[in-house]
Amino acid sequence: MIAHAARLTAILQADSDRQRLLAHVRALDLPDCWIGAGFARDAVWDALHNRPPTIPSGDIDVIWFNKSCIDKAADDAIETRLRTLEPTFAWSVKNQARMHARNNDPPYASSIDAIRFWPETATAIAVRLQQNNQIEVAAPLGLDDLFHLIVRPTARFADEKRPVFQERVRTKRWLEKWPSLKLANPSKGRHSHK
Repeated sequence: MIAHAARLTAILQADSDRQRLLAHVRALDLPDCWIGAGFARDAVWDALHNRPPTIPSGDIDVIWFNKSCIDKAADDAIETRLRTLEPTFAWSVKNQARMHARNNDPPYASSIDAIRFWPETATAIAVRLQQNNQIEVAAPLGLDDLFHLIVRPTARFADEKRPVFQERVRTKRWLEKWPSLKLANPSKGRHSHK
């Protein structure tokens, strides 16, 4: 995973838009705060398709974790602040200390714990800019699928929540946008991660 993390970091460092967005989120100074999901995933898929980095599309998923501040209004206020700084992006801010209830999961212990419950292994990734301007990568399910261009559901989305996974693949049109992607067959068992 170390080699993949270094490559992901290099891809993000070469993208001035993503660097700027990471800096805005770092300036919020929120506990256990990251940008996740498509922000990193799409940058890697673009790079592996030999494309220049595209401006992040869809939501910019900002996650943080604070058990003492689970009111959705706090997330809304942070979104407003980010929209003021960068109005051309669709910001989505979610305190993961409250999201387990919406997702019918057990309570999460941290943002990284919450990421384990996201729908796809290649999406279960988050990054943040540290004070020394180094990028930190959180990938509790590993980075192998991301860098091998595999779209694989996580455990619950392979079984109990499979229709949600199938709908995401269909509506997000990943296989059309990045034609080298391979859709994993979850019935063959879960991919092991190092």
